[in-house]
Amino acid sequence: MGAVSRLEAALAAIDAANAADPTREDGRPAALLYGERMSAELDRLFPGASEPLRIAARGQHIERWLLPRSAYPEGREGYLAWRREQGRRHAERVAGIMAAAGYGAEEIAAAGRMLRKEGIKRDPEVQALEDVICFVFIRHYLGPFAAGRDPEEILRIVGKTARKMSPAARARALAEFDLPAPFAAAFAE
Repeated sequence: MGAVSRLEAALAAIDAANAADPTREDGRPAALLYGERMSAELDRLFPGASEPLRIAARGQHIERWLLPRSAYPEGREGYLAWRREQGRRHAERVAGIMAAAGYGAEEIAAAGRMLRKEGIKRDPEVQALEDVICFVFIRHYLGPFAAGRDPEEILRIVGKTARKMSPAARARALAEFDLPAPFAAAFAE
């Protein structure tokens, strides 16, 4: 058998880290399952994705459980501070994994920008990662997330999700998902 590629090594290291997630979903570590879903959606939406984008997608939630949302104040400001810190931590952790796998500074920096969401709507790869995140949310998490929540709150969240996506991704979401009319309207804007 041949040597493991640096991409395979980086993805395996991310998976090993995420396999320690104590939260279970479908009987598996939730972060590991999320990473696999991100990679599958990326392969479907952007089959020619660069290696830094492939690594950023897989590492999007690397060891996310180590910094719980409850460690930050309630409300929007607390949530945004938590998300910024998660992005910083994910980029730092993935940078170490990429360096160990043999990636250079430029590729590591590119993955870091994606994970910190720097240049969303301006950088095609940052936007591609955001589009993949939104598709994974809609496909796997929106239904369970919406259960028992106020319909107006869900509509606001769906609207925010749609606004994060590129026009092409919104059009594709409309074509692929059977969205209720109020949700579909958010994607048509």
